[in-house]
Amino acid sequence: MSLSSFFQPRSIALVGATDRAGSVGRAIWDNLRCFSGPVFPVNAKRAEVGGVKAYPNVAALPEVPELVLIVTPASTVPQLVEEAGVAGVKAVVVISAGFKETGPEGARLEAEVQAAAKRHGVRLIGPNCLGLMNPHAGMNATFASSMAQPGRVAFLSQSGALCTAILDWSHDQHVGFSAFVSTGAMADVGWGDLIRHFGDDPNTSSIVIYMESVGDDAAAFLAAARAVAAQKPIVVIKVGRTAEASRVAASHTGAMTGSDAVLDAALRQSGVLRVDTIEELFDMAEVLAKQPLPAGRRLGIVTNAGGPGALATDALVLGQGELAELSAQTMSELNALLPASWSHHNPVDVLGDADAARFVQALRLVAKDAAVDGVLAILTPQAMTHPTSMAQEVARIAGEIVKPLLASWMGAQSVQEGRGILNAAGVPTYDYPDEAALAFVRMREHRLRLIWLSETLSAHAEDDGEALPLVGDMIDSVLKSGRTLMTEQEAKQLLQVAGIPIVDTRAAYDEEEAIAAAEALGYPVVVKLLSSTITHKSDCGGVQLNLLNAAAVQQAWRLIYNNVTHLHGLAAFEGVTVQRMITQKGIELILGASTDAQFGPVLLIGAGGTLVEVLQDRALALPPLNHALARRWVGQTRIAKVLQGVRGQPAVDLPALDDVLVKFARLVQHERRIVELDINPLLATPEGIVALDARVVVRA
Repeated sequence: MSLSSFFQPRSIALVGATDRAGSVGRAIWDNLRCFSGPVFPVNAKRAEVGGVKAYPNVAALPEVPELVLIVTPASTVPQLVEEAGVAGVKAVVVISAGFKETGPEGARLEAEVQAAAKRHGVRLIGPNCLGLMNPHAGMNATFASSMAQPGRVAFLSQSGALCTAILDWSHDQHVGFSAFVSTGAMADVGWGDLIRHFGDDPNTSSIVIYMESVGDDAAAFLAAARAVAAQKPIVVIKVGRTAEASRVAASHTGAMTGSDAVLDAALRQSGVLRVDTIEELFDMAEVLAKQPLPAGRRLGIVTNAGGPGALATDALVLGQGELAELSAQTMSELNALLPASWSHHNPVDVLGDADAARFVQALRLVAKDAAVDGVLAILTPQAMTHPTSMAQEVARIAGEIVKPLLASWMGAQSVQEGRGILNAAGVPTYDYPDEAALAFVRMREHRLRLIWLSETLSAHAEDDGEALPLVGDMIDSVLKSGRTLMTEQEAKQLLQVAGIPIVDTRAAYDEEEAIAAAEALGYPVVVKLLSSTITHKSDCGGVQLNLLNAAAVQQAWRLIYNNVTHLHGLAAFEGVTVQRMITQKGIELILGASTDAQFGPVLLIGAGGTLVEVLQDRALALPPLNHALARRWVGQTRIAKVLQGVRGQPAVDLPALDDVLVKFARLVQHERRIVELDINPLLATPEGIVALDARVVVRA
């Protein structure tokens, strides 16, 4: 069902409308008096509310209202939703509190509300919310003290209290909204529904979200974001970044994938821009709606004072942007235009006595340079400066500049008029130049996220949805044996079936078998513990490397046996595995997968080996992958530069690595019984990629 009944209803009923001063029912009733359509007060105890005839229930209304608002106590809400559904109402906002946020009894009431709504095909926003506004329709269905100004931004928030604070702030900052929505507990209508609605809304240019949780349907949220983000910017601020992970996992991967890091990866692949502050939330919504995205990270700065230019430069570089290197032609043209004492580099300091003509011509020259991806104009109000006329001239040429153009008119009263002129011309203004430089960095980040989105959509389109039947058979066999942890040999066989190269590994259950396996493989060899209960073999002396002969293999067997049985008992030792020692030089990586409670399978790659937790070099992604997405994912790690070759060392086989990552993602995407999977190390060499060790945990 469309959500238009929430935002463009023909008629509204308020259940719990009252004249009682200071009540929620009174505040909402007063706000609704400006609505152009019929508004019906529903109150069984009053004949009228505010001089308007009141009705005892929804069934008694003279017509079926398109939208019903409920503000009565929580205990009454299930029955009221039931009555609304029976009457034919399709949209209900439950503003009342007292549901799952209060404990088990509240959760039971919320479940009853959900059941009643589902029974009758009612869509429901809330409970425990502030309500919603459509400023373009003059509808204020909230208990906020004022109405939002009309604008192009849809604001969605899980916090009603924050809504009221943002509303006050927006009036001071002249920020307008296409809609203002307090989502509450999201018992029914969630992020996905709202994103899709405002994606189709002609009054909305961008969507900003204050998020406390993804909600119960993370898949719907991501699908909606992927469908909308390329057409309209979606900007999110998510609180709770430092919360502990929801569970403690035994694997390296599980232990290093907290929910916030997973959300970061999910947002990145869905084209959603994540910011850190409320101010950034609205700044980015504005700038992304007004300005084109930069093709690269190189910023040109034109200023009439050196200090602000330096401030912007620091913020730019620290934010992973670059100061553009101006071409020889641009430098020559600037030399001809500017006084001899100009800065002679970017930032271009046109000096404090610059008039509007000098400032704007320098801006034009910098903007047309092919090495510049965006331009920042900085003005400080000096004695010779006329901020208003400067702004008028910049606004006049703004349409000629096809790259992002940002401005920082520094100061207070003297620059206010100039800021207004620039904003009206579609040039976002900032109080300080470092804020403007960071906005440019965020714009570049948004462009990159749209590339991630495009590749993610391609990966989904290319995914054939077919599982790997042999993998399923192997997992069945492990589960039938009463185990959930695969042995190393089983884990490697699973990888091999999935198309991932492994080092030949053989199981040995006594010393003689270990020596025979080593002789067959050829020295040097590695001997490792074979156990279905011990997670990390190296922690208990269960890995012996570079064994050169039979005596060394026999000694390794006995050492591992003694170490393991002493620490963990005889049952933990089931034998050893023997594999050839890989002697060619390569880069050790960790490639892992774990299961997130909200997002499902999550992939991890980074620097591997025994120092994996110490190095903490990792990047996350969600399956499926294609080769382009795999390469971009690896590029998020610090080890990526080493993989490309450093200090005379050749690059590893990157196409082969891409192929392994795509196959690995397919494995965990289509076999959801794999709970955790570690390949550590995954050895990357110029000759190819090979898994040297693996650990797999499965579930029924």
